[in-house]
Amino acid sequence: MFFVISLEPPHTFSFKVSDGDFEELSTRDGFIPAPYMARHKWVYAEKPSKVKQKEGEKYIKESYELVKAKLTKKLRDSLGS
Repeated sequence: MFFVISLEPPHTFSFKVSDGDFEELSTRDGFIPAPYMARHKWVYAEKPSKVKQKEGEKYIKESYELVKAKLTKKLRDSLGS
């Protein structure tokens, strides 16, 4: 799991970030540390309108890579490149 989005409007979402991004985003307007997952460096976008599309895409890709890096080599290999 690297990204979670609500199905009900407004489509709020949570994702994993690096340590540095966690500190920055946790204090930024529209974001808070993700409930129950903050200790794992997840943030919650409580105001999705504050996230531009390009920025959101960047964070989703980074979240995927962060989670993928923690998988076993066998699992990473099965995902391909």
